[in-house]
Amino acid sequence: MNVTVYLGSSEGNRPVFRQAVTALGTWLGRSGHTLIYGGSRVGLMGALAEAVIEAGGKVIGVEPRYFVDGQIQYDAIDQLIVTDTMAQRKEKLRELGDVFVAFPGGIGTLEEIAEVMTLHKIGQLPKPFCLLNIEGYYEPLRQFLGHMVKEGFLEEPWAREVFYADSLAALYSFIENKA
Repeated sequence: MNVTVYLGSSEGNRPVFRQAVTALGTWLGRSGHTLIYGGSRVGLMGALAEAVIEAGGKVIGVEPRYFVDGQIQYDAIDQLIVTDTMAQRKEKLRELGDVFVAFPGGIGTLEEIAEVMTLHKIGQLPKPFCLLNIEGYYEPLRQFLGHMVKEGFLEEPWAREVFYADSLAALYSFIENKA
């Protein structure tokens, strides 16, 4: 299965993020799933790709040309798809993925998973997605979706279906059950 992972190009402030991304990459590589990700060699993105490769897995990166020109792509991955724009990158990441995971990250990660969630909600992307809620990272988003429900901008049944994996084991189970 192709697992698209959205995550930060930085490491974050807590060692738990790098530890978890390394464990996820090792699991993906050993389980035979293909990692689809943003293509960078830096931050959590690079650590994830490296762990998948070290575990014998396959990695496909999608990077816009201006990042390649800045030489932040990971050259050791199996395939690098170069796009002209970020919009094309996001579209290709969605096209290639069978399941989508939002790992802790910044505004880009939030934008990418929000687009997946939106397309899923309107029936344009009938593929599963989840948020890896390491140490409660995505609790503010869960609360905000609840606020949207309370204010009448989001249907409660859909909001309840958003899956927050509170552990790597829960994430692995989510991915395996979607295969």
